[in-house]
Amino acid sequence: MKKDNKKVIYWLLTGCILIFIMVVVGGITRLTHSGLSISNYKLISGTIPPMNDMEWEAAFDLYKQYPEYQKLNNQFTIQDFKDIYFWEWIHRVIGRFIGLVFLIPFLYFLITKQLTKPTIKKALFLLCLGAFQGFLGWYMVKSGLVDNPDVSHYRLAAHLTTAFITFAFTFWVALDLMFPVKKKEINISFRNLIRWGLLILIIQIIYGAFVAGLDAGFIHNHWPMMNEGKFIHETVYIEQNPVYKNFIEGKSGVQFVHRILAFIVVGFIISIFMKSKKMTPSPYQLKGINALVILVGIQFLLGVLTILLHVPVWLGVAHQIGAFFLLSAMTFTLHRFTK
Repeated sequence: MKKDNKKVIYWLLTGCILIFIMVVVGGITRLTHSGLSISNYKLISGTIPPMNDMEWEAAFDLYKQYPEYQKLNNQFTIQDFKDIYFWEWIHRVIGRFIGLVFLIPFLYFLITKQLTKPTIKKALFLLCLGAFQGFLGWYMVKSGLVDNPDVSHYRLAAHLTTAFITFAFTFWVALDLMFPVKKKEINISFRNLIRWGLLILIIQIIYGAFVAGLDAGFIHNHWPMMNEGKFIHETVYIEQNPVYKNFIEGKSGVQFVHRILAFIVVGFIISIFMKSKKMTPSPYQLKGINALVILVGIQFLLGVLTILLHVPVWLGVAHQIGAFFLLSAMTFTLHRFTK
């Protein structure tokens, strides 16, 4: 049987789709403030939600023991609790499902010798990334169960960024199998430009998670100025002490960095597009570059609208989806310009 065949490619692409769904549901979970509704972790039995009134009351009583209920949601009825419980539960169930979708086919392909040694190594790394992602999810939730009724924005960023990186690496492995013929000549400087663009995009994704974790999108709801007549609001510098903390922990400072990085990401992609005009890219390379230009324009617009409209749930999720597609296009483009 041929190794690294189409079934292996479909398996990897299925994983990509599931990670995408996981990220979307995770975004909804965050934006609906549902992430702390399940305050314990049960790998197997936690797959089944409360099935009767007694079990719902027990789950609600457990929720009442933690800061989010005591400090923010003590007016909640059990129906309110059920509403937020659903998104966190479905998020965790999808996570478990992704684990099974990766592990079971991997073992099957391994036993039937349908994987080459390089693909086995990459798949093992993917499984480690997935396990680490699950750990980070619980580590993030745990930070909101002690004193502060909200999760650490650092842990949220680690959890989200790892999901994006897991997707990008899975997609890259699939692309390796879809395009097995290596390119003979590569424009090194152009490839490095795309690499820098990818790095800046990942940093921007991290800052997007910071904005979400600090609820920093609900302030300075103007554009292009942070407030009327002010491109840099004075709170960017004075919220935290020492000054540098404003740009990693202050709401105004984090939002300001996210705004500036958006322009830098756009600048890199425009530069990639302009430099490609001096080359003769292949059809797939050209598709990747064109996708980058279109998607960064859409993503920039979504970001502006999210700020102007005070982060409605649907728009916040759309903005996160936009980041996902932009990362996909950047990964594809880099792959097409890499040996």
